Amino acid sequence: MNPRKLHHAWVVAAAVFVVLLCAAGVRATPSVFIVPLEREFGWSRTLVSGAVSLNLVLYGLVGPFAAAIMQRFGIRRTMLVSLVVIAVGVALTNLMNTPWQLFAFWGVLVGLGTGTTAMVLGATVVHRWFVARRGLVMGLLTASTATGQLIFLPILAAMVERHGWRSVSLGIAAVVALVVPLVALVVRDRPSDVGLRPYGARPGEEEQVAPTTNPLVNALATLGRASRSRDFWLLAGSFFICGATTNGLVGTHLVPACMDHGIPEVRAAGLLAVMGVFDLVGTTTSGWLSDRYDNRWLLFWYYGLRGLALLYLPAAFGMSLLGLPVFAVFYGLDWIATVPPTVRLTTQTLGSTDGPIAFGWIVAAHQVGAGAGALSAGVIRTNLATYTPAWVVAGAICMAAALLVLRIGRGAPRASMAAEST
Repeated sequence: MNPRKLHHAWVVAAAVFVVLLCAAGVRATPSVFIVPLEREFGWSRTLVSGAVSLNLVLYGLVGPFAAAIMQRFGIRRTMLVSLVVIAVGVALTNLMNTPWQLFAFWGVLVGLGTGTTAMVLGATVVHRWFVARRGLVMGLLTASTATGQLIFLPILAAMVERHGWRSVSLGIAAVVALVVPLVALVVRDRPSDVGLRPYGARPGEEEQVAPTTNPLVNALATLGRASRSRDFWLLAGSFFICGATTNGLVGTHLVPACMDHGIPEVRAAGLLAVMGVFDLVGTTTSGWLSDRYDNRWLLFWYYGLRGLALLYLPAAFGMSLLGLPVFAVFYGLDWIATVPPTVRLTTQTLGSTDGPIAFGWIVAAHQVGAGAGALSAGVIRTNLATYTPAWVVAGAICMAAALLVLRIGRGAPRASMAAEST
């Protein structure tokens, strides 16, 4: 192989980046649909938040099974099926006019489809195709999941305002469908499929063999082994809080909260786009840092700073000029920077074999937290006519998470932790 030729691992990573970007754009859509659905159908914010919550929970719960399915049937096949499910689910929302259809199409179909093209996909690709630069690549792929979600929001908001939410749902479905040929063309399951070893692999280093066990059994067996580890519960608990305070709360409710304060929908979505730009910087940098520094302390700072940002947010709404932009920049840098250190700590504490599937269960906890955050904030807004208690509680639990993560790996052999971080 020509050493100057681009390793196919980077081509696969680029294709997965595009897939995650598109899936993130799909997940961004409920933020700009909430108010139009309220106006057209008279549905309460609690009802719409319930469908979003179901989407987020299924998005997470499918993760460990998706990781096991990828191990058994391959990354490429799994991605193709999930993209088709997403496209069909989003297209069908154009036909809905009753609450059960909202829950079935957006909650179930889109939730299951996007859950397969999620953080577990990035973790599986990084683990299988890379030995060197794992933290950096995971940072880039993770950034795409949040950056896409946030950057697409102003475009979606403007389209909803100009053309209505139904035409937007058809447009999104078409974009997802266009990604299918890209995946079929360039993505391969393993480096050996194209006659290569993983990027950065040492001579003679063996590639892991695909398991032949039932994916359902494999996922549940991994959960059984992981659940006996205190570190698994610390990682899952902190990631639950991460999901509740990002996708669930801010990702779902910041736009309608801004509208409550008289800020137009497109301008409010622009704030989330600013977060997306800075998230790309913050999460990529986090991946670089996770290759070099103690990941527990990185998480301590990420959760602590996020908590301060959320406690500042109620005051930011009352500031005339810089309040919300300052929040958007600061919070954006920290939006999902927690993922690369969490992935590394999962592998360090639970092993390279169980790591990808165990991380799928940890992502499930993240999305259960996201669902709880989305639903509880909707209930608070419906009953109290304000989001302020939701922001304050979210800030407080982030502070608690900052302390929890320092307990991860306590009592683990220092040598193994150090070896994994190199």
